[in-house]
Amino acid sequence: MTSEALTLKIAEVLDSKKAQDLQALDTREITTVTDFFLLASATSHTQVRALADEVDEKINELCERNPLHREGYSSADWILLDYGDVVVHIFHQESRAFYHLEHLWADAKNLDLSTVIGG
Repeated sequence: MTSEALTLKIAEVLDSKKAQDLQALDTREITTVTDFFLLASATSHTQVRALADEVDEKINELCERNPLHREGYSSADWILLDYGDVVVHIFHQESRAFYHLEHLWADAKNLDLSTVIGG
C-alpha cells in the first residue's frame, strides 16, 4: 500500500469515529522524515484516545500494519502514531490550536481528503 493510500485509509477511519478538522500534509518534497502528516482533532481526552485506538485496531486489521512508535497516550493531549511513511497526530482541540502544526509545515501541500471523509 502506498503512503498516500495509507493516509487516505487512516483519514477514513478517523472520520468514521467523528474526528474533526482532518488535514493531510504531503511532506514528500520538503522532508525525508515522513511522506504525510495526518492531523485530526477531538473535543475530549477520551475521544483522543478512542480515535488513536480505532486507528491502531483498524489499520492493523485492514492493512496489517502497526505503528512503529506511539507517543502521548497517557496525557491524551496529543497522541502521535508513527507508521514510518505516515505520521498521525490526534490532538485535543486546545493542543492543536497551541502547536498549530499546519503553520509549521506551511510549505507542505494538502492532500485532498474529500473522497474519503464526509466533509
